[in-house]
Amino acid sequence: MEESKITESTKKSSADKQKSAPRKENRISKFFEGVKAEYAKIVWPSKDDIIKQTTAVVIISLISGALIAALDYGFGYGINLLTNLKL
Repeated sequence: MEESKITESTKKSSADKQKSAPRKENRISKFFEGVKAEYAKIVWPSKDDIIKQTTAVVIISLISGALIAALDYGFGYGINLLTNLKL
């Protein structure tokens, strides 16, 4: 008798889980609805902002490259000078 109660309660709990669990298609559609809602909130930069930021990045990149090249040349010259010393 106790076994029948256990199996009945197990059947009921598994049926309840199936009813309460959201369907996979429903979760996927809700996800994409959320993506669409968040995408609508994006504020894109203006053309002037993009031009200013791109110009700043290019200038900083050129300055950084020139600085690294100067340091490389200087250290290379110094190492060659030290290695060519006759002691």
